[in-house]
Amino acid sequence: MKQHFFSMLLLISFAACSQTPAGKYQDAGNDFFAAQMKKENTVILDVRTPEEYAAGHIPHAVLMNYNAPGFASALDTLNKNKTYLVYCASGGRSAKASSMMAEKGFKEIYNLEGGFSRWNGAKEK
Repeated sequence: MKQHFFSMLLLISFAACSQTPAGKYQDAGNDFFAAQMKKENTVILDVRTPEEYAAGHIPHAVLMNYNAPGFASALDTLNKNKTYLVYCASGGRSAKASSMMAEKGFKEIYNLEGGFSRWNGAKEK
């Protein structure tokens, strides 16, 4: 009986480990996002359209249009070991982009809650 219990426990443990998600990202508020921006090896990634970016963006943000064909393959050109601060207009596209990045093995990803529309930090055109 004990051996059967141990075997069952071992089987459940292996099953649980194999179902762990590939990666995760975290949602972040304005204050956290602003503090992270000051750290080395951090990339601010704007996944909006070029028109949205031109109307205003977070300083030093790199534009990578989520809606552009080839967005997923463009992510492969980025260094997966850097910290990424991702945002869009309201948080939807950036959440999808962050999830995609996590699946691709990026180590540290933060999605700006509410996106650029709720950003209260520095902005530039």
